[in-house]
Amino acid sequence: MSPVKIPKRVRLMKIKRPEFVRQESWRYARLKPNWRRPRGKDSKMRLQVKGWPPLVKVGYRTPRKYRDLHPSGYKEVLVHRPEDLEGLDPEIHAVRIAGSVGMKKRLMIVERAESLGLKVLNPPRVPEAEEVVEVVKPEVEEAEEIEEVKEGGA
Repeated sequence: MSPVKIPKRVRLMKIKRPEFVRQESWRYARLKPNWRRPRGKDSKMRLQVKGWPPLVKVGYRTPRKYRDLHPSGYKEVLVHRPEDLEGLDPEIHAVRIAGSVGMKKRLMIVERAESLGLKVLNPPRVPEAEEVVEVVKPEVEEAEEIEEVKEGGA
């Protein structure tokens, strides 16, 4: 079994779903855009007047089969330590390393995931070894020629 193939209509559904914002949050800095249901008696948003943002409704929901899937079709699993990788199926699961995990443990998790054949969604960026550039000083004769050219050109 391979990762679930998410149909195009479901992907479009997710893209077309509106951003649900709290009523008047765009108007007042003290209100965050986090969703709150409008409950006012004369609320235009509650009455679903044209031109006002839409309300959260069950019709916007993703089909259960495709809910909580990564766009690649794998089920995401949040991992904090290498032991969390045990019992995961590489055909179904993909690993996301928690943000609070340090680089040393992150590298251990990636190494263990590779040995188990699991896909890591956010692998660490290891800086590559920079090449050491050797600076060669010109010989004395070449340096004198360069100085002569500079003096003659001025």
